Amino acid sequence: MKINGTHLVILFIVLLAGSELQAQYGRGYGYGGGGYGYGSGYGYGYGRQRSAIPRVQETPKEPEPKTAEQIVDQEMPGIAEALELNEFEVAVLSSTLKKYVQKRIEMQILELSPEQMREGMEKITEAQDEELKAGLPLEKYEAFVEMQKKGIQKTKKEKKRERKRQKKKKKNKT
Repeated sequence: MKINGTHLVILFIVLLAGSELQAQYGRGYGYGGGGYGYGSGYGYGYGRQRSAIPRVQETPKEPEPKTAEQIVDQEMPGIAEALELNEFEVAVLSSTLKKYVQKRIEMQILELSPEQMREGMEKITEAQDEELKAGLPLEKYEAFVEMQKKGIQKTKKEKKRERKRQKKKKKNKT
């Protein structure tokens, strides 16, 4: 029997299509027992085979930088709790911080030299401190400055310790 070229091409296509279908749908090995009655756990499977068709992966988008409002709004609950601020003090601190965080972001966008950046940041910090001194009670302002040095978490822990000490003193007095 003689095999001509068309028969050979058809045979090749059938074999290729069969292997492609096998790669796409497998025989259910390892995937809950689908196809031909061979479920996972029988020891026959090789897992799902890869397709010959390449898949295009999307490049992950870079997260958009947060705005000054988003940054301050995210941090304010922790700051308010750590410093035990009332609503008015929260409003004053929040508006002041938003204003000066925005200025810091704008400075970073300008990409100035390190010396110019340092000088600009110092001026922004001085202006922020003056505005906060005017808007907050002295003890709250000093607590805020101390919190900036230590961090919010440490300040919260110290406040908790202080409350516990005061409770112990009250118990000991009675």
